[in-house]
Amino acid sequence: MTTNRVITVQGTPVTVSQQDGQDYLSLTDMLRGKDGDFFVADWLRNRNTVEFLGIWEGIYNPDFNSGEFAIVKSQVGLNSYKLSAKEWVVKTGAIGIFARAGRYGGTYAHKDIAFEFGMWISPEFKLYLIKEFQRLKDEEIKRQSLEWNLQRTLAKVNYKIHTDAIKAQLIPAHVTPAQASTTYASEADLLNIALFGCTAVQWQHSHPEEKGNMRDAATLEQLVVLSNLESINAVLIHQKLPASARLKQLNDIAITQMRSLVGLGAMKRVGLAKGGA
Repeated sequence: MTTNRVITVQGTPVTVSQQDGQDYLSLTDMLRGKDGDFFVADWLRNRNTVEFLGIWEGIYNPDFNSGEFAIVKSQVGLNSYKLSAKEWVVKTGAIGIFARAGRYGGTYAHKDIAFEFGMWISPEFKLYLIKEFQRLKDEEIKRQSLEWNLQRTLAKVNYKIHTDAIKAQLIPAHVTPAQASTTYASEADLLNIALFGCTAVQWQHSHPEEKGNMRDAATLEQLVVLSNLESINAVLIHQKLPASARLKQLNDIAITQMRSLVGLGAMKRVGLAKGGA
């Protein structure tokens, strides 16, 4: 992905193009800051320039053609020798410089090379170029920080909305006095009321499209709590507590345990996982 920004160096707009996470500056734009008619090829005729480019490519470009570079280096500086940016790339496989057509067309160079090119324009231009480029990077960092903080805030809000919705669906409701006073046909339905708020038959009537029973459609958290309730209910039966008293205790325990499990954010579904009546 390519993105383009523009910085202004001593009144000269300079395009900064980012490709694959690296910044390249338009040498064509920068030339407008140099007095007289000059071309990138004029800079490439300088032996010091070619030596600098060769060192840079040797560090960052594993496919750099050092053999061709040696030939170029031996000829550069001669009055009869001319070297364009395109020829440099074709001959040596260089990656630090490239040419582009279109709206943002021209010759571009990696920032390290562009700063060196700025020195060729003038020492003052180079210093202002570095200053404006750094200002651009500082603004990008600040903007990314603001975007990160915004995304983090939105994530927190969305998480709260999500967890509230989960709690509304999965946290058992307190049993009503009428439920507490009713004698249920089985201990299984006693547990169903404590956790799901309804009997198996009531759940089936309200979910006619579902296959299986309410426990088949329970969440992982509900199944964990249900297993705990079964063990606790056995202890309460041994203590000879009446069903109404056991239902109240089991319901309170179910509410407490589900809140704890929902707070962990696990919420892995088993089946359709739509508990509660």
